[in-house]
Amino acid sequence: MGQRLRKNLTGYAFISPFIIGFLCFTLVPMAISLYLSFTKYNLFAPPRWIGFDNYIKMFTGDPKYVHSLKVTLLYVFIGVPLRLGFALFVAMILNTRSRMVGAYRTMYYLPSIIGGSVAVSIMWRNIFSDTGIINGMLGFFGLGPVSWFGNPNAALFMLITLSVWQFGSSMLIFLAGLKNISGEMYEAASVDGASFLRKFFKITLPLLSSVILFNMVMQTISAFMTFVPAYIISKGEGGPMDGTMLYSLYLFRQAFMFNNMGYASAMAWVMLLLVGIMTGILFKTSKSWVFYESGEESEPWRTIKSNGLSIIFSSAGLLLSCCTRYFGWSSAPSRRAASYL
Repeated sequence: MGQRLRKNLTGYAFISPFIIGFLCFTLVPMAISLYLSFTKYNLFAPPRWIGFDNYIKMFTGDPKYVHSLKVTLLYVFIGVPLRLGFALFVAMILNTRSRMVGAYRTMYYLPSIIGGSVAVSIMWRNIFSDTGIINGMLGFFGLGPVSWFGNPNAALFMLITLSVWQFGSSMLIFLAGLKNISGEMYEAASVDGASFLRKFFKITLPLLSSVILFNMVMQTISAFMTFVPAYIISKGEGGPMDGTMLYSLYLFRQAFMFNNMGYASAMAWVMLLLVGIMTGILFKTSKSWVFYESGEESEPWRTIKSNGLSIIFSSAGLLLSCCTRYFGWSSAPSRRAASYL
C-alpha cells in the first residue's frame, strides 16, 4: 500500500503543473466566462445579473451579430472543403517518387508555418491592393482591376484564398495517410484495367476517409476561430460593409472596443455550442462514409474523441483569456489565448 501510494504520488507530482494550469487558466476562466454571459458588465462597474438577455439580444436585437454568423458559416463551408481538396491534391503529387520530393514537401509546408502571422496578413493585403500583383496579372490578360477592399464578396474571397494557402498541415497528414495505402492495391487495380479516377474513388478515398474526417474536424474548429487575417486585412473594422466580419472579430470588437464583456462572453459560449454541434454532426455522419479496414476505429478517430472535448471547451475560455492579455492581469493566460487566436 505504501509503495503503491508513493508511485501514485510521484505520478501526480509530475502531472501537477498541467492540472494546476488547466484549473487556473482554463476551467476557472470558463466558469467565470459562463457567469459573465448572464450579466451586463463593462469592466468599470460590478457585473449586473440580467439572465438570458444577452442570448436573446443576439438573435432578436442585433442584426450585425446574425450577419457575422452568416459570414462565418460561409467562410467555413467554402474555405474548409477548398483547403482540404487542395491539400489532398498536393499530397498526391508529393506522394510520387522524385529526387527532390523532400525539398518540395518543405517548400509546400512553409506557408503553414508563417501562414497565420500578422506579417503574412499584411503581405496578403498588399497583394490584393489596387496596385498589387493580382490586379497586375488581371490587367495583363486584359481584365479590369478588382476592388478587393470595396466589394464584400471579393474581400471574403480574399480571406478564403488565404485560408486555402495555409494547407501545409493538412497536406502532411494526407501524405502520411497515402503512405499507409498498400501499392499492391493499385497494382491489382491496374492489372484489371482500372483508370486513374476509378482507383482514386474506389481505393484512395475509402482508405483515406478516416484521415479526411480528422482533417475536416480540426480544420472546421480552426476556421470558426479565425481572427488574425480578418482583423489585419480589414484593419479591425470587418469591412467593407461588414463583408469580413467573422464571428471572432465581432466578439473581439464587442469585448475590447465597446466594453460589452457580458455580451461577448455570451457570444463565446454560443460559438462553443456551434463548434460542438458541427463536430457532433461530423462524428454522427462519419459512420456512413468513413471506412475502417479492421472494422475498428482508427487512431485519428480515437485521437479526436479523446482530445476533441478538451479542444472545444478550451475555445470557451477564449474570451476571458483575451481579457487577461488585454488588461495585463496575467501573462500565462495571454499566451494560452494567443495560441487559439
